[in-house]
Amino acid sequence: MVTQSVRSARGRAEVIIAATRGVGAMEEEMHTDAKIRAEIGTGCSPRGPGCSLRHFACEQNLLSRPDGSASFLQGDTSVLAGVYGPAEVKVSKEIFNKATLEVILRPKIGLPGVAEKSRERLIRNTCEAVILGTLHPRTSITVVLQVVSDAGSLLACCLNAACMALVDAGVPMRALFCGVTCALDSDGTLVLDPTSKQEKEARAVLTFALDSVERKLLMSSTKGLYSDSELQQCLAAAQAASQHVFRFYRESLQRRYSKS
Repeated sequence: MVTQSVRSARGRAEVIIAATRGVGAMEEEMHTDAKIRAEIGTGCSPRGPGCSLRHFACEQNLLSRPDGSASFLQGDTSVLAGVYGPAEVKVSKEIFNKATLEVILRPKIGLPGVAEKSRERLIRNTCEAVILGTLHPRTSITVVLQVVSDAGSLLACCLNAACMALVDAGVPMRALFCGVTCALDSDGTLVLDPTSKQEKEARAVLTFALDSVERKLLMSSTKGLYSDSELQQCLAAAQAASQHVFRFYRESLQRRYSKS
């Protein structure tokens, strides 16, 4: 018998925020721990225009209260994610034939604004495209994301953190997904996984969410001016880069479960 009602998703977000107090020390450890770090690239060294992704690091099952959690580090951009559910849902939010999905994004400082609400919608749409919500009707699945540091490609990092947290929670999905950000300079040069400085100097910034089965496009977010050919060029580059991200997912999970 359930002795306590499920807390509201907004209230539970405080758990993620409180957990970030010790994330700084964890990030330092993640940088030095070879077991949870992987350097990846597209064949060019050192990192140059369009040549490589920044290093990735991920650690799962960091938090005790969520059903699944993950910290994802992408260069100097870091996001902590927690997943609650499938769990009881409020009657007003209940959907009779599938689970209700909610995404909450908290900035590093201050209250969520328009940018956070926009990213929440994009992340939710991506998750809904892969989560098998019909297996858990009349329940709720809540994804809470806390920005620890933003050094560029934040939306892509949020998507990657959300995916790894959903995997840790055991939420059924038809495929994994990842986010890849591309930037176009004034001269048309394509840069993968741009930093904050590169994004500010770019003529256009495009973020794509792709699935792991057929590299299909699940979501796209664009800002700036670009041509149709440049859009296709960025999409092709993102699809190629996604192979490295999914390989990192696989290696990270293999390292974790090989310990048991």
